[in-house]
Formats: sequence, C-alpha cells, structure tokens
Amino acid sequence: MFLKLNFYGHAALGLEVDSYQLLVDPFLDDNPCASIKSSEVAADYILVTHAHGDHLGDIVAIAKRTGAVVITVFEIANWLEARGVKTHAQHLGGGHTFPFGYLKLTLALHGSALPDGSYGGNPAGFLLTNKAGERIYLAGDTGLFGDMKLIGEEGIDIAVLPIGDNYTMGPADALRAVKLLMPGYVIPIHYDTFELIEQDAQAWKDKVERETAAKVVVLKPGGSFQLQKDN
Repeated sequence: MFLKLNFYGHAALGLEVDSYQLLVDPFLDDNPCASIKSSEVAADYILVTHAHGDHLGDIVAIAKRTGAVVITVFEIANWLEARGVKTHAQHLGGGHTFPFGYLKLTLALHGSALPDGSYGGNPAGFLLTNKAGERIYLAGDTGLFGDMKLIGEEGIDIAVLPIGDNYTMGPADALRAVKLLMPGYVIPIHYDTFELIEQDAQAWKDKVERETAAKVVVLKPGGSFQLQKDN
C-alpha cells in the first residue's frame, strides 16, 4: 500500500493513496506561497475542511476540470452542487468507505462562511484510514480540544496540524495536541503564508521531538513525505 503527502503551501495538500489522487483545501492561485497552480493539480477526490476562502480556494474550477468528487460537510456540498460540482456530503463523526479507504469527519474548532456570506456549516477535520490500516489525521483549521485524545486512540501514523496561531492553534497548543494524539509523524501547516501567522517551524520541531516520541517533518511548498512504516 502507498501513502504519500505533497505539500502545496498554506493548508493545501495532495494525498496519493494507492492509485487515487486526493486534493485537500485547494487554495492555490491566490496563495502567495503555492508551489502549483489550480490548472496543474490532479484530483480524483477533493476534501474540504471548511468554507473560508483560503481553504475552499479554487475548488469549483478544479472539480469541473478533473471531474473530482468533493467530500465535505452538507452545507458546503449543497453550495457546490448548485455550481455544477459533484459532491459527497458527510457530517461530524460520520464515516464512509470510499475506494481509497475509510474517511471520517472529526470535530474542528473554527468558523465557516461561504464566499457569498451564506452559512458554511460546521468546520471539520478528516481521519483517513487506507486499506493497509495506515491513518492520517488532517486537523483542518482548529484550536486545541480535549477529544484529540480520542482521535489519538485510533492510532495515528501522520498528524497534519496548523501551528500559525491567531486563527488556529499556535505552537504551544499544537505541541499539546501532539501529546494528545501521539502520532508517529507530524507535519505542520497553516503558517508563514502571511506575516500574521509567521512561525519558526524548526524551533517547533525541536521542541516536539524533545518532549514527545513523534517525528516532525517540516515541508516547504512543493515538498513531500512518503509513509514507510518500517522506518
């Protein structure tokens, strides 16, 4: 089985899960640090955590070009369907088996409003288990919450966590999140895109690795990480 994460900048990710291409929160064309344009990405499925512009991004154009199915909460799915996009709606705590694996929506503490100001439903994270039983937790935009401990009890191979502060967890709370989740690897996102969320990811890596058993993988936009459980 194959699980690879490609970091495109900010919170935009590409996941290669066996033969499937998953795109997460595709804020690309207006992203000042993006490593790829919306016209270049491949996608069989697109995962959207919430409706803010720096996550919804270029989703309509990408979904129409690729024919990808967008997986997101009910309110965002309805908004996208009205614009001709194929969707699969879920909600917090609900899971569904897709060809690439089992995907469950998790709690996230944040807001969500669509570009026209309409209600975007609850923000969410994603817990993906592939057919080999490997698990990746995509926290989305969130603050720290105690139920991360319950998510960690699932056995997390990779946790993707925001560290930018101001709008999401900052470095201190993200470290506490790692202690609750107990993942094998952690990848920080949602920082350095704008001055307001600049952080020292290397310093955070050093602190996390001193205080936990997790290994931190700091990726620059365009970088990638492939899970190899025999590492």
